[in-house]
Amino acid sequence: MVKVLVTGAAGFIGFHLSQRLLSRGDEVVGLDNLNDYYDVSLKKERLVQLEGKSGFSFHKLDLVDNASISQLFAEQRFDIVVNLAAQAGVRYSLKNPHAYIDSNLVGFTNILEGCRHSGVKHLVFASSSSVYGANTKTPFSVRDNVDHPVSLYAATKKANELMAHTYSHLYNLPTTGLRFFTVYGPWGRPDMALFLFTKAILAKQPIDVFNYGKMQRDFTYIDDIVEGIVRVTDTIPQANTAWLGDAPDPGTSKAPYKIYNIGNNQPVELMHFIEVLENCLGMKAEKNLLPLQLGDVPITYADVDDLIRDVGFKPSTPIEVGIERFVAWYCSYYRVQIPLRSLSLGAQIS
Repeated sequence: MVKVLVTGAAGFIGFHLSQRLLSRGDEVVGLDNLNDYYDVSLKKERLVQLEGKSGFSFHKLDLVDNASISQLFAEQRFDIVVNLAAQAGVRYSLKNPHAYIDSNLVGFTNILEGCRHSGVKHLVFASSSSVYGANTKTPFSVRDNVDHPVSLYAATKKANELMAHTYSHLYNLPTTGLRFFTVYGPWGRPDMALFLFTKAILAKQPIDVFNYGKMQRDFTYIDDIVEGIVRVTDTIPQANTAWLGDAPDPGTSKAPYKIYNIGNNQPVELMHFIEVLENCLGMKAEKNLLPLQLGDVPITYADVDDLIRDVGFKPSTPIEVGIERFVAWYCSYYRVQIPLRSLSLGAQIS
């Protein structure tokens, strides 16, 4: 049995990942501080789903609490650590920058130190497609330079990659960073577009559509994200012996370090995304067309060639399927009635 620490276990991705690891027989120790960045009751409901499963235990801790994190690592002796805990959100980083420094930098340092001192075999950590920042060449590749972030959130995620590489280099700690591309699906985050749009449309309220709807996102369904995480977690990175300092490859290293994109490899225009949602709900949205917001980028598009080559997986869930499953979950969870014709009989509520 593999013992895995999942930080952010009450979060959207952490919840789904924990379910998947438990289903295959791993022991999962969940950690979360249950902060109020969004609805705490949703986080607690996710935990209820996990705490009834054999092999799961939970610790309410904050990554910034170095003494408690150190004690947890010393007592538990994890084989694998998947760090998904972070202060999320591009726009919130403009309002509360200190939250990002505390959680994403100080907290991540405590995770790195815990891994270093307790002999963790592999640290997998969440990065973000936001690190591509001002880059305009698409699809975004892990071989690309990512030194021009356009939000503090993105800057902290880029910093996490640099910090992890340092520990891989100095202490031979195998680390893998995962750049997630716009994750959506059942039990999703209420601050994300799909959740906000669904809630507003059902309430017959207008939705804010930025960049006049011409925004493109590589929307990636949660099951694909989890499949990618699990496969990468099982693949401990090796040093790239062909790595050259005079032509450095940002995605690999002479240290046991690797970066992957996990995205659908198929950008979708925001207006089409909304149209699919309208079809699932059987309702039309009133749209406020607005310019691009500060900190946002007009397009994200993942090159997933490394993921395919190294772990044999390519995300592929179309938005028509993923959005329908989200709507089915949302209506079940919030007890909302929509026209029966809106959802197919195959829509999953999970």
